[in-house]
Amino acid sequence: MRATKEFLQLVLDKLSALPGVDSRAMFGGYGIYSQGLMFGLLADENSLYFKAGETNLADYLSYGSRQFKPMPYYEVPPEVFEDEVLFVKWAERSVVQARQAAAKKVSKK
Repeated sequence: MRATKEFLQLVLDKLSALPGVDSRAMFGGYGIYSQGLMFGLLADENSLYFKAGETNLADYLSYGSRQFKPMPYYEVPPEVFEDEVLFVKWAERSVVQARQAAAKKVSKK
């Protein structure tokens, strides 16, 4: 099932506190960006994934979140999505992971 614009708008509204949040259509879903860095993925009607890495992967694993393979994105647990403060904190930590990944790519060049 394709991601809906209604769910996308709900996600963007909940993330409005983050700087420069926007989205781009991709493969029947949407990439979620903050200041040009992709940190989230809306894969279908009600599956949202955030980028995970060294500093936040344990959070996703503790909830038993599914990975969006082969990418390092994990499903945001419903409990986190429903808690507006916690949801933004998880998003912020995923933005940090996106920045770190981008910095590693630049340093390799």
